[in-house]
Amino acid sequence: MGDPRHALGRAAEEAAAKLLERAGLRIVARNVKLRQGEIDLVCRDREVWVFVEVKCRQERWRDGPAAAVSWWKRRRLIRLAQGYLKWMRIGEAHCRFDVVAVTPRGDGRFEIRHIPAAFDATGVV
Repeated sequence: MGDPRHALGRAAEEAAAKLLERAGLRIVARNVKLRQGEIDLVCRDREVWVFVEVKCRQERWRDGPAAAVSWWKRRRLIRLAQGYLKWMRIGEAHCRFDVVAVTPRGDGRFEIRHIPAAFDATGVV
């Protein structure tokens, strides 16, 4: 039997992907593993590459899931996006970094909030 947190994380990512698809984004890749880490979702919003961090946190933790995307995590996601674009041989690209905050409810459903352009690569080295 697997870790229940992994099952919850997979379910949260699936719910996030469905929400993004309903919003008109096309899912290009899921759980992209690179040497430096993993990108939860890679999407396209017309000509824009969208790199998505899915954060699932229990309601009892008080701070919302989006609060878990620290400066360090943002920097890592930006570097992962750069690595992905290089790996895929994508030259000039317009990019956006979104966060999907997922909070499980007691009835088995999720409260999901999409935060488009939650942060950008300005000032990150």
